Amino acid sequence: MFFASDNTGPAHPKVMEALTRANDGYAMPYGADAIMDEVRARIRDTFEAPDAAVYLVATGTAANSISLATLSQPWDTIFCATQAHIQEDECNAPEFYTGGAKLTLVPSDHAKITPAALRRAIEAEESRGVHGPQRGPVSITNVTERGTVYSVAELTALCDLAKSFNLPTHLDGARFANALVALGCSPAEMTWKAGIDAVSFGGTKNGCMGVEAVIFFDPKHAWEFELRRKRGAHLFSKHRFLSAQMLAYLTDDLWLDLARRANAANARLVRGLKQIEGVTFLHEPEANMSFAGWTRAGHQRLHDAGAAYYIWEGTLDGADPDELLTARMVADWSMSEENIDRFVDLVRG
Repeated sequence: MFFASDNTGPAHPKVMEALTRANDGYAMPYGADAIMDEVRARIRDTFEAPDAAVYLVATGTAANSISLATLSQPWDTIFCATQAHIQEDECNAPEFYTGGAKLTLVPSDHAKITPAALRRAIEAEESRGVHGPQRGPVSITNVTERGTVYSVAELTALCDLAKSFNLPTHLDGARFANALVALGCSPAEMTWKAGIDAVSFGGTKNGCMGVEAVIFFDPKHAWEFELRRKRGAHLFSKHRFLSAQMLAYLTDDLWLDLARRANAANARLVRGLKQIEGVTFLHEPEANMSFAGWTRAGHQRLHDAGAAYYIWEGTLDGADPDELLTARMVADWSMSEENIDRFVDLVRG
């Protein structure tokens, strides 16, 4: 019953087998390995983007921060949702890698920003000339940090607005696959066809050991990203072990299969919890993450049984067993139906 995060689950066996195969013999370092050539071709084909610049890094923070640094200047501000991962969970890494660009937080509804809110935020900047920050990239997260999903139409509207101000757009896709299967669209439709310029394409949260791809649809950004990646200490020497993971992830649509499993696991959990009187949801779950509240007594039963998840609001310590505490639960590809049902039964009591 481990719902703490989708990055706590195991790597898929096919990914581990690929790492073992890559460990046989010798390969050129720093991304010059033959496996990376195939990864680059697969991603270009998957995204219908034959000219895209494709790179691998080991963490989502590196993917987000170095790609945003490539799209911005130190005197810019990056527009993002209040709940964006680059704001809540990256220890000012975007500010660090950009050399000082700040974040402008856009108020959101269920962690999704609207064109109207984004317009207000953009228009509020470049109002003080040399004394204030200049307008920089717009960063959008899909799946959002609250488990909601932007539709293709919503992404397009935000990108169209950004383009009207000549601003580049970045997609934080740590859970890209989960969003994609929830929408039932193509990778191209969720990215460059909607107006996205750069993507952090996640693998770690969806069955890889530790690899993320950075994709620039305009290759003019390639050399700068390469320099920033090296300078930022994120160019792997034994790069083939990143390449091997990503190739296994993309082969036979494993990445989509794992995302479908994770989304289905969360859907089963949500169905079970919604049948329990008194359980409330903070946001309508749309992928593999959900936020819900139930009694402290139910949380105590889960705690005693060894369930792992985050209590989001409130504390387990307290006198009132009927007080509602909210939780964040994230399902990964390996979640069993038995453990999901046991979790629900413990909440029910």
